[in-house]
Amino acid sequence: MLAVADMEATLHFYQTILGFSVVMQSPEYSIVQRDGLTIHFQRAAGEDVLRSMREHTEFYIEVRGIRTLWETVKAHKDRFRIRDLFEREYGMTEFHIVDTNGVLIFVGEVTAQRPAHN
Repeated sequence: MLAVADMEATLHFYQTILGFSVVMQSPEYSIVQRDGLTIHFQRAAGEDVLRSMREHTEFYIEVRGIRTLWETVKAHKDRFRIRDLFEREYGMTEFHIVDTNGVLIFVGEVTAQRPAHN
C-alpha cells in the first residue's frame, strides 16, 4: 500500500502513463490493476508520512508489451524523471520512472533467457 498526497493525480499517472485500470476509487483509498498486478493507494495521514516516503520507496513491476508501453511513457519525459528503455544482463528489458509521489518504479519485461541460479 502506497501513501499518496493527491489521489486524483496519482490515479491519473498510473492510468495514463503506465496503463493501469482503476478497480476501486475513493478520496481516501483506491486500487489499480494491470497484467494481474494490483496496487493499493491510501491518502497519506500527513506531510511527515510523505516526506519519509519520497525518494525512499521503490518497487518493481513486470509487464507484458513493454515496448508499446514505452512509446506512451517516453512522451512524458519532460514531466517525469525517466530512465530510458534498456536491456539488463539478467534477461529483462526495463525503464524507470518516478511517480507523482516520489516513488521510483522499475518497469520490466522478460525478454531473454534468465541465467540459471546455482
